[in-house]
Amino acid sequence: MSMTARVLVLCVCMLAGTWLLAHDRGPVSVPPRDSLSTLPMEIGPWSGQNMSDLSNDARTMLRVTDYTNRTYVKPDRTSIGLYIGYHAEGGFHSPLNCLPGSGWIPVKTGRIDLPVQLLPEKSGFITSIHINRIVILKGLDKQVVLYWYQGCGRVIASEYWGLIYGMVDKMRLGRTDAALVRITSPATSLEPAAENAAGNNAVDFTRLIFPMLSRYIPN
Repeated sequence: MSMTARVLVLCVCMLAGTWLLAHDRGPVSVPPRDSLSTLPMEIGPWSGQNMSDLSNDARTMLRVTDYTNRTYVKPDRTSIGLYIGYHAEGGFHSPLNCLPGSGWIPVKTGRIDLPVQLLPEKSGFITSIHINRIVILKGLDKQVVLYWYQGCGRVIASEYWGLIYGMVDKMRLGRTDAALVRITSPATSLEPAAENAAGNNAVDFTRLIFPMLSRYIPN
């Protein structure tokens, strides 16, 4: 049996369990969270600017409840793109599926383990997150993208495991909320050195913003 088939079988079993448990569970409240519109515009040396709002059709298609879509720039004009989409009812569109529709072609896909802080007031790296790292091309433009799924205290790289954990949380907590976090770093050229520099910028920004996210994506 293929891995995809195994995942589908497991999902069907868990959905059946979810249906059974849902009849015994009353309303469940999601922990309070701040709106993503209040995410700081100044994050370390980076200064943010809002991008254009998503259209109503796009919000409906993405099934997004709350989101932020910004560009952050350092004094040396290095830029980073940040998109966070919070989904109260779950359901995500993978960047690997959406980016080709915008003309971007994934040429490298992989995952990295990144040491991060859990809380901004604590010093030192105290945990590690496993996230996606992809390189995309559109003509002569290259970008490094880091992204992951986050919710109920978890950081998940895999879309399949995100689906499974969503069902587990539905059964265990009665919750389906989670978010997609995507950080995009343009490379100045197609050269490997430029790609590495873009990747380092994405990592640096991720380490700065990650401790803030629990205010907007409840554990």
